[in-house]
Amino acid sequence: MTREELQRLIDIIVQEMSSTALRPAARCACHSVLYDCCPDRLRGVIDAGATRVGVHATGGAPAAVASMIDHTLLKPDATKRQIEELCREAAQFKFATVCVNPTWVATCARLLAGSGVGVCSVVGFPLGATTADVKGYETQRAIFDGAREIDMVINVGALKSGDLRGVERDIEAVTAPCRECGALSKVIIEAALLTDDEKITACTVAKAAGADYVKTSTGFGPGGATAADVALMRRVVGAEMGVKAAGGVRDLEGLKAMIAAGATRVGASAGVKIVQQARGEKPSITSSGY
Repeated sequence: MTREELQRLIDIIVQEMSSTALRPAARCACHSVLYDCCPDRLRGVIDAGATRVGVHATGGAPAAVASMIDHTLLKPDATKRQIEELCREAAQFKFATVCVNPTWVATCARLLAGSGVGVCSVVGFPLGATTADVKGYETQRAIFDGAREIDMVINVGALKSGDLRGVERDIEAVTAPCRECGALSKVIIEAALLTDDEKITACTVAKAAGADYVKTSTGFGPGGATAADVALMRRVVGAEMGVKAAGGVRDLEGLKAMIAAGATRVGASAGVKIVQQARGEKPSITSSGY
């Protein structure tokens, strides 16, 4: 896809969304939800493939809640003991994956072998400012070490400079080896650094580059996931892609808000707390952190 084709597609999306997604918040009279009336919001979530929404809205299915969470520990000072605890929790609560820095991928893959919990790693993290070939190598090495999902950070500066083809090549350097190896690719757009138009552009380019998910945040930027950003991203990518909300999702209510907005995966360091809340238990204190 050429830059001109991408720009035409973006212009169409912006025009279509101008009267809906970016309008000021308003609450419906029936249930006081934001933007659209409840049936319309639910229809959009179902169309996006979120068959689990009805379950999560009740707060009564902890196993389904856990299966949507990437149990995350990306702190630069994370120790081996903390990583081992992260994996123990992930196996116990049956999270979708553990999300860790590349240096811990092989350890996590060994500890989680046979558990049904995947290993997710990050590429170009957290700034996205490495070159595309380096991101490609990072991806291949993480997959070699046992990662089955890759969360990469876009080149934010290139996006803001209008270099859409450069951004697409940057993403393709990750999505191509992921496709070859059967790994999922997620594109972190770092929404807190972008205008709404730039968020639309980033999601459009990620879709064109063959990504499986778009993701809100690294957790290390100026802001984390918001329901408004998740809803905007979902409207742009449609039903074909996943949307991951990450950064600042600290409890069950926060997770519900992201799912209602259109998220199909949530990255959180508070996964144990969230599942315990879904079970109606008093949350325990864990050592993991975003």
